[in-house]
Order: sequence, then C-alpha cells, then structure tokens
Amino acid sequence: MNSRIFFYTLVAGLFLLGIFQTVQRHFAFDIPWMPGETRTVWNIDAKIDFNALNEPVVASLTTPNSQAGFTQITQNAASPGYGLSFLYEENSPQAQWAIRKASGPQTLYYNIQLLVDKKSVDQPITEMPELFEAEYAPAGLAAGSDIIADALKTSADAFSFTRELLKQINATEPNQNVSLILTSKRSKTDLLIDLLNEAKIPTKKIGALVLEDGRRRQHLQPLVEVFQEKDGKITSRLFDATTTKAVDRSNLLLWDQSGKALLELTGGEHSKVSFSMIQQDQPALAAILQKTDNDHLFNFSIHSLPVEDQSLFKNILMIPLGVLIVVMMRVLIGLKTSGTFMPVLIAMAFIQTSLITGLIGFVMLVAVGLFIRSYLSHLNLLLVSRISTVIIMVILLIALFGVLSYKLGLTEGLKITFFPMIILSWTIERMSVLWEEEGAKEVFTQGGGSLIVAVLAYFAMSNEVTRHLMFNFIGLQFVVMSFVLVLGSYTGYRLLELRRFKPLADKE
Repeated sequence: MNSRIFFYTLVAGLFLLGIFQTVQRHFAFDIPWMPGETRTVWNIDAKIDFNALNEPVVASLTTPNSQAGFTQITQNAASPGYGLSFLYEENSPQAQWAIRKASGPQTLYYNIQLLVDKKSVDQPITEMPELFEAEYAPAGLAAGSDIIADALKTSADAFSFTRELLKQINATEPNQNVSLILTSKRSKTDLLIDLLNEAKIPTKKIGALVLEDGRRRQHLQPLVEVFQEKDGKITSRLFDATTTKAVDRSNLLLWDQSGKALLELTGGEHSKVSFSMIQQDQPALAAILQKTDNDHLFNFSIHSLPVEDQSLFKNILMIPLGVLIVVMMRVLIGLKTSGTFMPVLIAMAFIQTSLITGLIGFVMLVAVGLFIRSYLSHLNLLLVSRISTVIIMVILLIALFGVLSYKLGLTEGLKITFFPMIILSWTIERMSVLWEEEGAKEVFTQGGGSLIVAVLAYFAMSNEVTRHLMFNFIGLQFVVMSFVLVLGSYTGYRLLELRRFKPLADKE
C-alpha cells in the first residue's frame, strides 16, 4: 500500500512540476504558447546634421532610457571616422561621437530597436529635480504670481495645480496676466515649467517621439514631467503644455528624459536632429531572445546553446512524445510492434525523409534485406557475423537506391540515407528469426504494427505546435514522464483483446 502511495505521489509531483515550470516559463519570459506569434518592434533612426569648425568634435546624443511599454533590443550607430561610445551618466544613456579634427558638413546616424513589451515598467524615481529661479521682468513677475495664486485656489496637489495652470494658458481668450507673460519668444512649455518652479513644484522637460509607421524627419514633442512627493513616495505625471487633455502614452516614446539637452555639441554649429521610424513584426521568440536584459535563468537553457546544437535538441526532445505514443498503442490498444521503441526511431527517419518516401524506402529495404537474410540462414553463421553481414548489405542497398534515384531524377529517393542502418539491420534480423519461429503472419502483424505506430509518432513529432511546445517548455518532459508511469501501472484489457469476447456477445 505504501509503495502505491509513493508511486502516485511521484506521478503527481512530476506532473505538477512540469505544469508549474511550463506556466512559469510562459509568464516569466513571455515565451508564446503557439508557434508563429509575432511581436512589434520599432526600428528608429536618429540623424544628426551639423557643421564642423575644423577642430576637435564631441557630439553627445541622449538616447532612450528604460520605460513602460518598451524594451531595448539593440542599438548601433554609423559614424565613419568617429570614435563611438555608449555612456550612462546621471541616469541618462548617451551615444557619444568624437574625432580629433573635422570640418564642413557632418552627418551621424544612431539606430535603436525597441520591442513593444507590456511587462516593461518605468524606472523608479529616487529623487526629484532641483528647483530653479525663473527670470521675469517686474511686470511679468507680478503676472506670474497672480496666475499661481488663481491656480492654487482651485487645486489640491501638484497635478491638479498643473491642470489649473493649463486651463489658464490654453484658454480661448487668455486673461491679461497670461497674455503679458506669454510672448512670441516664450513657448507654452517653458512658461509652464517656469510657473511650476515658481510655485516650488519640481519639473523636468521631456522630449517625446510620437511613433507612427513610416514617418520621416520627425522631431521630438516637448512635454513637462511634474513631480510630487506624498507619504514618502515620489510620483510623476506627464503634461502637454499645449492642451488640457491627458497625455496618451500608448504610442509615445520618451526619448529624452535627461531634463537637459537632446544633443550636446562641441566643435560644431547649426546642429539639428531628426528621426525616422518603421514598425516591424518579428517572430515572438526571436524578439524575446534579443532582449538586452535577459534573465540568467533564461540564458541557462537550451536557447543559450549554438544554433547547430539547438537543432539537434529540437529533434531529440521530441522522442519522449514518440515514446508516449508507443506506450499508448502497446498498453491500451494492444498493437504488436517489432521491438519496443523501434517505431520511434523509424518515425525520426520519416521526419528527415518525408512520410511517403520513408514508407516506400523502409518497405523496400526490409523486403530486400529479408530476402538476403533468408540466404544467410542456410550458411549457419554466428549471430555477430550474421548481423555484421546484414549491416554491410543494408549500407550497400542504401547506396544502390540512392544512386538509382539520382539517375532516374527522383531526388526524394536520396533522402533514404537518413535511415538508421543499425536499426534496419536489427529489424531485418528480428523479422527473419520471427519468420522462422512464428511464421509469415506474425512478421506482417508486428511489421504492420510498427509502421502504424511509426506513422502516428511521425504526425505527433512533426507537428509544428508540439515541436514548439516540447522545445521551448522543458517542463512538458516531466508531464510526458508522468503519463508514461501511469500507463505503466495499467493492468486492464487492451482494446484489441476485446474481440476475444465477441462470441459471448453473439450468444446473448
């Protein structure tokens, strides 16, 4: 009784372990359940144009930081003759070009690929920007104070205060204070930042890029990030100074979060930065594998192996599924096969050759091999010598069929070389002995059963969905093992054995 409890506990443990690992891998690493799923990747180019002054040039471009909705895949730059460095200073990534001497028009390119990733989040805010004193004319200072005083009356915190300021700045008919302080040389974004700082509310200017497929020569849209500390936690929100509506971040990339300058240039003048972008769909797994922040546990997997080895494991990991098919057909159905797991190896050969070519080649090789083996039986050779002779004959037959197929223009016939020669030799030997001991009927019964099981295993092992699941979710191996163990404890009737009771049913 205790042994049965241990057995079922082991089976349940393997099953639950496999399910847990499979589900955890999906949610932790975003591995898709089905093959063919795609992920959206934005390919963005930043073009920098400036005029060099025949002296050392250093150009530092602020690049996107980690943020909600996007994960960086790759970044690179085209800069002939320039030294390139990717820096991370003051929580702001930069691409920096440098050259000892340059003159005339210069063009630099920066490219970044971003994966649309719902799991990506904004970096936590550890400190707020410093306040600064805005410079106003005396009249402007008084007007600004009046605007702030009016907004304070109808607000409760930094965010509601900002919305009240936006109502005044973007009013259809702005009041005298706003008209006085807002001049043609002063943008609404700068005005909002000055007013918020005057009200002791920390802010930062953000450069955002509106993502739209196929757009060229785009420029950053200025936004204002407003900070607020409440209950010891710092939070922030984005505001567009040109409207009172909330900022929609669904298709917005916060490119410049430095709060300083998008481009810092020494040794050049008349600089400008423009952006071009294109939206691409990549296979989900390929995009995930390119993430720059892959987890170490994900790297410690089959995906970290060279591609050649991954291809090998992609076939090997399908064998347990074929084994499960064999166990089901033998234990539950009662189908006889030549050898226990020989059908799985034949199914592996079918995957390499294609089903029709594999079936024809297998039947031809076994038939000719049985004929040759029948002659060898009259020589009274030892088993080792007999098997060795059959192996050599199988190799010669495969070579002969390959040459004939090539000469006849049947290129599919060349794939017959993928058959496992040792397995074929043992199959021929086993069937010939079976023919002598049990007769031709048993040979056709076991041979036909082997082909039926091999075909079923082929369909299961060559299916794109099962290949994707078994390769990417290793935990399914434990699930298959638990099923095999459960089937191993089955002691009931097999389906093909029920025909023995047909006479009893007929009597009733």
